[in-house]
Amino acid sequence: MKRFQGNPILKPISEHAWEARAVFNAAALYVGGRVHILYRAVGNDGVSRLGYASSLDGLHIEERLSSAVFEPANHIEKDGCEDPRLTLLGEQVIVAYTALRDRISNAHQIALTSIAIDDFTNKRWNWRERWTPFAGVRNKDAAIFPRKIGGRYVMFHRIDPDICVAYSDDLQHWSHIKAVIGPRMGKWDCWKVGAAGPPIEIGEGWLFIYHGASFERVYRLGVLLLDKGDPGRVLYRSETPILEPTTDYERFGRVPNVVFSCGAILMDDQLHIYYGGADSVVCVATYDLSELIL
Repeated sequence: MKRFQGNPILKPISEHAWEARAVFNAAALYVGGRVHILYRAVGNDGVSRLGYASSLDGLHIEERLSSAVFEPANHIEKDGCEDPRLTLLGEQVIVAYTALRDRISNAHQIALTSIAIDDFTNKRWNWRERWTPFAGVRNKDAAIFPRKIGGRYVMFHRIDPDICVAYSDDLQHWSHIKAVIGPRMGKWDCWKVGAAGPPIEIGEGWLFIYHGASFERVYRLGVLLLDKGDPGRVLYRSETPILEPTTDYERFGRVPNVVFSCGAILMDDQLHIYYGGADSVVCVATYDLSELIL
């Protein structure tokens, strides 16, 4: 992958109490000729909220809002709303995120909400109902597919240490859960694996970026190719990572040796992957699609 020479594209802003400590793990949505970025921010109080920025070319940030656009609103997320993933489904944007109830016990679960695409692109933050598809289950890294498959919505999520798939008729109730991939002993993803952003549909199937962690707590990114009609069927899994921590902004920070993505977009046959470096800053790297699927 080619790291953008201007990395990091987003850094903490000390004058903004809600994002003064760290910004990282960004979701992305490419619509209306603009890349919309929703990123996790940690404030002086240690709570995670979501901020907004945007870019015309996917690399240079032209707009960044000074206030958080999404923050804890109930008891199950009182200690933070973390690691968003964005999916455009018709005229609505589905936001999957991790709701953190308690930092000390690391009590977390998947939460979902939605917003009209017109409101989202015009920065009217009229968030709809928030709900937990697996109430009380310690679970995270949720990503919703951008269209129905076989008449049902599809979600990838993680029940440690595996990436699992689940299906739904209404986005509220989910079933038919099964593991898709797990850690591989002796490899770079031997400890646990999890979804990056929602899969991207290409001619060959579903292109899916995932993160893998080693026993040494090094986080890297890999890629899967999934069957277009059966997303639980893996056609290809990368033997080596496509991105791993090598630069200072990936190796040194709040959590060292981490590259962690929550979103990617396809622009002119080039994949833009947005990722957190060392749980401290937001970065972007690109990959020519023709190289990735060789």
